[in-house]
Amino acid sequence: MSARVLAVALVLFWSSGFIGAELGSSSTDAATVLAWRCLVPALLLAPLLPRRWRRWPAREWGRQVVLAVLCQGLYLAGIYWGAAAGVPAGTSALIGSLQTALVLVAVAVANRRPVSRRHVAGLAAGTAGVALTAVGDVGAGASLLALLLPVAAVLSLAAGTVLHERWGAGSTPTMPLAQSLALQCSVAAVLTSGAAAATGDLLPPPSAGFWVALAFAVVAGLGSYACYYRAIDVLGADRTNALLYLTPAVTAVWAAAVFGDDLRVTTVLGLALSGAGAALLLQLGSLRPEVRRAPVAPPPDGLR
Repeated sequence: MSARVLAVALVLFWSSGFIGAELGSSSTDAATVLAWRCLVPALLLAPLLPRRWRRWPAREWGRQVVLAVLCQGLYLAGIYWGAAAGVPAGTSALIGSLQTALVLVAVAVANRRPVSRRHVAGLAAGTAGVALTAVGDVGAGASLLALLLPVAAVLSLAAGTVLHERWGAGSTPTMPLAQSLALQCSVAAVLTSGAAAATGDLLPPPSAGFWVALAFAVVAGLGSYACYYRAIDVLGADRTNALLYLTPAVTAVWAAAVFGDDLRVTTVLGLALSGAGAALLLQLGSLRPEVRRAPVAPPPDGLR
């Protein structure tokens, strides 16, 4: 998959995830939909789980669990509980897009790389475009406490993003994307289904609407994480998150198609402005660390 196709797929899948969260929250409580949102992908990806446990060092297993908690467990909990508390999909996408600046600064500080004026200009244009997109939507029907849920989700995902990149740049072998995603989905399923079972909210409602919303959320979720992790490896965490500037406007387009929301002129203008900011950031070199691979031992004489 080319970098351009990957970028388009990431934006489409990532923005649709907010729609899935809003659809699910309208059919049942957040704990139930979140548990099944994690259980179904875990079951679908179960055949891809690593079967040779000793092939990977204990450190790699621990890292995958940490990434599962940060990038899926806590992140999805913040988004889904926020949607259940009345945070609109557009508002969640707006808050999520602010992760771009957070990740870029974190990567620059961690790798002791300077942030140029062009970086600042790209962040300013992207943030302005996102703000223009969300005019009249921010906080609509949501309390301050509810808005803190997607904020916590962003902080969790940003931390997981930086860790994923740093660990992938080290000399320790890392799991292939398919196995990593399968393992992380399994860990997230255990956490969310356990929490739902403890509160008596694990059984799904007997409604077709729930399963339609769940199917939408599962497809969006699998596509989002597969594209997101792959984009980090190809583009770097900072440039990958620059693409998130496009998600609020694209989410608004999704909302217009799915919920019948009005598509405002400010959404179109915001998409153009945030697109310009993302394009500027994507043109700059990534601030990620250099990849250090472990040396490969030469083959035995008889195999040369």
